[in-house]
Amino acid sequence: MKHLYFSPERDGFYGAYYPLRTPSHKAMILMLGDAVDDALALAGVRWLHEQQIAVLAMAPAKKDYGHHNLPLERFGTALRWLKVRGHKQIGIFGISTTGMLALIAASYYPEISLTIAASPSDFVMEGFYRGHRDGATEWPGDGESTVCWQGNPLPYLPFAHRHPAFAQCMKENARATHNLVASRALFDDAERQHPLREEACIKIERICGKIVCIGAEDDAMWDTCRYIRRMQTRLAENPHTCTLEALLYTHGTHFVLPQSMVQNLLPVGSSFFIGLCFQAGRQHPGLCKTTRLDIDQHLRRVLAQW
Repeated sequence: MKHLYFSPERDGFYGAYYPLRTPSHKAMILMLGDAVDDALALAGVRWLHEQQIAVLAMAPAKKDYGHHNLPLERFGTALRWLKVRGHKQIGIFGISTTGMLALIAASYYPEISLTIAASPSDFVMEGFYRGHRDGATEWPGDGESTVCWQGNPLPYLPFAHRHPAFAQCMKENARATHNLVASRALFDDAERQHPLREEACIKIERICGKIVCIGAEDDAMWDTCRYIRRMQTRLAENPHTCTLEALLYTHGTHFVLPQSMVQNLLPVGSSFFIGLCFQAGRQHPGLCKTTRLDIDQHLRRVLAQW
C-alpha cells in the first residue's frame, strides 16, 4: 500500500500517510494501536479508503508502545501538513488510549471537525510504559502524564498502584474475570483513591463539529460507558457547539470497531480471536458481532454525511 513516512526528528510527528488514488478533500488522522503500519493500522486504512477518505496514521513513537508525555503539538504539525496537502475536512479516530488522545487533540485543535473515539476515557490518564521491567510488561511513569502541552504535562488521574503492584493488579484482574488482559479494577481503584478532579477531565465542550463515542458495558479494560455518560452530562452543563453521538452497547468488549474493518484485519475467525482476548467475546460472540455490525452502519453514515 502506497504511503509516506514521517518521523518526529525530521517532520515533527511519527506517522504514515496513505493517499487515495483519486484526491479527496477529506482526511482522517487514524490511531489504532501503537504502530502506523501494522496489520491493525492497515485494516483501518483500507476501511477508510472504502469511504473515500485519505489517512494519516499516527502513533506516539516508533516501537514505543507506552503513552507518556506525548506533545500535543505533534497533532498541530500533522494538521498543517494535511491542510497544505489540500485536505479541507480533517477528522481523528482512535480506540482505547488513543480514543482518549483523539478527544484531547480535538479539544485543542478546532480544525478537527469529526472525532471518533472508541472505548475512550473522559479524563487524561497518567503516563505509562510498556516493555520489560522486573518481570512486568507495563508500569506507570514517575509523575508523567500521557500527554503534554507546551512542555508541561497535562493534569491527569493518578493510578492507585505503583510498580510492581500496577502489573500485579492487572494480572489478578485478568485472572479473576477470565480475560487475557483486563485493567478495569486498576482504573476503578484509581478513582476510589483519587476522586476525579476537574483539571484532569477532557474539555470536550471545546471540540468542534461532531463527536462519536463508542463503548460496551462489558469492557474489561475500563468502565468506558460510564465515562461516555459523564461526557454527555458535561456537555449538558457547559456551553458548546459540538454534537455528541453516544453508541453504547451491552455487549461488544473493548474492541468496538466496525465489523468490516475487523474483517479486513481477520478475514476468518474474527469472533474467535476476540473471544480469546475477552470473556465477553466467548460468552456472547453473536451479540458482539451484532454490535460491530451496528457500529459499521453508524460510522459509514456519519462519514458519508460529514
